[in-house]
Amino acid sequence: MAEPSTIARPYAEAVFKLADASGSLAKWSEMLAALAQVAADERVRAAVADPNLSDAQIAGLFIAILAGKLSGEAENFVRVLAQNNRLPLLPEIHGQFEALKNEREGVVEAEVQSAFELTEAQLADLIQRLEKKTGRKVRAQVSVDRELIGGVKVVLGDKVIDGSARGQLSALETALKV
Repeated sequence: MAEPSTIARPYAEAVFKLADASGSLAKWSEMLAALAQVAADERVRAAVADPNLSDAQIAGLFIAILAGKLSGEAENFVRVLAQNNRLPLLPEIHGQFEALKNEREGVVEAEVQSAFELTEAQLADLIQRLEKKTGRKVRAQVSVDRELIGGVKVVLGDKVIDGSARGQLSALETALKV
């Protein structure tokens, strides 16, 4: 069985091409986020798995839940996903679409974990430094992790910058063991 990311990729790429050609990346991003949220709901997942419901009924459920929030093209996309039993992949499709969108816009997502709440000035300084380092615009998701003891830990894609006290102590422990 193929990985969900592998199955979702052609759908994400097709939607991205459609959205990019029509200049509606932001609109599609919103619609896919809403669809992914609906697909993640337990009650909706149970309905999708119900063998007594037809593909059209399941697609209709998604369209009804998001009434007025989907374009005609998005409704057709839901129908295609329903016919191919791919509606559960909507969160993965949304994630891959966002990655393609960020690549086009020159944006990199950063996950910032801080031992303490960051002030606006501290966050702005950190983002400015990350943008200078990466050469791209940085969009940061900030969370507080008291286990870090002090400092911050930044995850940029597959790169980790660990400036936390916990990380430094761990590195010191490893160095002393050698």
